[in-house]
Amino acid sequence: MAQLWQTLFYQPLFNLLVLVYGWVGDMGVAIIILTILLKLILYPLSRQSLKSQLALQKLQPQVNELKKRYQEDKPKLSREMMALYQQEKISPFSSCLPLLIQLPFLIALYQVFLSGLESGSLNLLYGFINNPGHLNSSFLGVWLLNKPNWLLAIITGATQFWQTKMLLPKGSGPAAAGDMAASMNKQMLYLMPILTVIFGLRLPAGLMLYWLVNTLLTIGQQYLTIKSHAN
Repeated sequence: MAQLWQTLFYQPLFNLLVLVYGWVGDMGVAIIILTILLKLILYPLSRQSLKSQLALQKLQPQVNELKKRYQEDKPKLSREMMALYQQEKISPFSSCLPLLIQLPFLIALYQVFLSGLESGSLNLLYGFINNPGHLNSSFLGVWLLNKPNWLLAIITGATQFWQTKMLLPKGSGPAAAGDMAASMNKQMLYLMPILTVIFGLRLPAGLMLYWLVNTLLTIGQQYLTIKSHAN
């Protein structure tokens, strides 16, 4: 199973990273380019997930009304909610499925940045990929990407806060504090950035650089999707 995982996910991503590194000669720039390429490849999935999430948010007032009306009749509530989703042609799981499909790529990428920035991994290169002989795991000659970097961790946490805040419904303020979903959203607004910083203080800076660039690209995607969804 481990060999199959390496063949299908880890090795292709590692080879793509080394290929780009051979072109640009800087590991940080190679990670940025690889992040952009993967974002473009997975864009249809992430776009569908975001659209589904926004559609579910739009239905939230109606869902809340059903919960109040049938709070003593759970079977009736379930039937009415399913009928609402069918009427609006929305699946409550549609925002999760695209993310689950992306998960193997994200895990493999994590492994590449965790252990693949060392020159000892070059034995996994395909025959048609030029072997650089040595991987310089620095970004612009300043940051070592195979070691943790506290500044990069903090910056990434700040962008994670920005990204999460963009997706909060407008009614998630004090007026909606009694709603469980709104309460969870507010908790995630602070919890995710804090966890990002905590993990970032321990993980290789190469992974945090990917996380930062991916988050910035996601913010741009969210802005465009939310804008088009509002029209």
